[in-house]
Amino acid sequence: MITGELKNKIDNLWDVFASGGLVNPLEVIEQITYLMFIHDLDDVDNTRAKESAMLGLPYKSMFSDQVEIGERTIDGNQLKWSVFRDMPAAKMYTVMQEWVFPFIKKLHGDKNSAYSKYMDDAIFKLPTPLMLSKVVDSLDEIYKLMADEKGMDIRGDVYEYLLSKIASAGRNGQFRTPRHIIRMMVELMDPKPDDAICDPACGTSGFLVSAGAYLKENYKEEIFFDQEKKDHYMNHMFFGYDMDRTMLRIGAMNMMTHGIENPYIEYKDSLSDQNMDENKYSLILANPPFKGSLDYDSVKPDLLKVCKTKKTELLFLALFLRMLKVGGRCACIVPDGVLFGSSKAHKDIRKQLVEENRLEAVISMPSGVFKPYAGVSTGILVFTKTGHGGTDNVWFYDMQADGLSLDDKRSPVNENDIPDIIERFRNRDKETERARTEKSFFVPKKEIKENNYDLSINKYKEIEYIPVEYPPTEEILANIRGLEKEIQENMDELEKLLKK
Repeated sequence: MITGELKNKIDNLWDVFASGGLVNPLEVIEQITYLMFIHDLDDVDNTRAKESAMLGLPYKSMFSDQVEIGERTIDGNQLKWSVFRDMPAAKMYTVMQEWVFPFIKKLHGDKNSAYSKYMDDAIFKLPTPLMLSKVVDSLDEIYKLMADEKGMDIRGDVYEYLLSKIASAGRNGQFRTPRHIIRMMVELMDPKPDDAICDPACGTSGFLVSAGAYLKENYKEEIFFDQEKKDHYMNHMFFGYDMDRTMLRIGAMNMMTHGIENPYIEYKDSLSDQNMDENKYSLILANPPFKGSLDYDSVKPDLLKVCKTKKTELLFLALFLRMLKVGGRCACIVPDGVLFGSSKAHKDIRKQLVEENRLEAVISMPSGVFKPYAGVSTGILVFTKTGHGGTDNVWFYDMQADGLSLDDKRSPVNENDIPDIIERFRNRDKETERARTEKSFFVPKKEIKENNYDLSINKYKEIEYIPVEYPPTEEILANIRGLEKEIQENMDELEKLLKK
């Protein structure tokens, strides 16, 4: 969560854009993203050069030698943030507009890559040299403060804070997924180097970036010292779809900045006939749009066979089952209504998860998790596609705290169930004896079936009532009269003092 000086610096940067006439939040975020990307290219290039030197490997900087920009050939060193930031404002503006921006637009040689596809129509919109100079100075200050925040994913938090500026939700009820919830879901699923990972409603690619970071932390040597696995990680592991080109552009840059060279980030309506993916992915991580309502005509017919509904949250669950390979796993966020809704479509999709596949876990989250953007109550479903059942017992967890206050401020607090959720989920064999009064427990499939496949935790959780004994009514009345008498005596005493 961004607070204090860093928050003020980002707000000031936003004001610089507003004073220059750029007020559309998506446009502002897009321009900031371009500049952060340009800054990070310099940092990443320097880091890779140092790593290669340490390992004794050859490395050619993307800024080395001469770089061709259109019909001109220039010294690549001038395209580095650390170089052009010290130029006079007018020259820096010319370098940015005529050299740096065309350079990043054509940075990726593969015309079919996600990066090239969505940078093609990117436009540099800062209107004046003075405004560019102010923005560059502000970003330098922000990066300096970010560097001082040790041991935190502060870059991610800054990006989330920027995205929170998008006040208006999309037509399908889009909103940002908090990074710590994304990270928890990734850790629960424990991605492997041979996974094919997809988010069919990827937005800015938060789930894919987090999965990539997790793999880099836990399987670095296995991936990066094996040419085949490294190629899979860079080019064939990550897939994301969305219907917002700006989000896709930000998502593609986000992935590339995090070291994933060629993710498959595609403009696609996942629920329509555009999406032909079937039995393709081994892992899906998603927070699909809630509150959406689509026309039957715009939905792929085979999804309607699973559950005939216009509700996007139910259709996405049917989609995940179709897109996963047999044995593929999914962790997705759903609104509470999916867990207990009484319509035929609600029951059908829950029955499909329980009877035809292996539903492993239902994690109930408190309603404050998505504040201040939304107050919706949500849960996380974890399941494996089997196509022939396999659900024996479903593990439930009642999350009551996520390390932040559950009001609009979302300030850090000591209470945090996330480490406990991860620990218990990974050791579910030790959970069998837990009572229904605890935070987590198992519910057998038979009981879920008897309850119309209701998956709300309140259906199964037992509340332990502690009996409280009160004194007899006569005694309570006598105590009240005694208090009244004492108050009257004190009032009389006060009145005497005032008359003196």
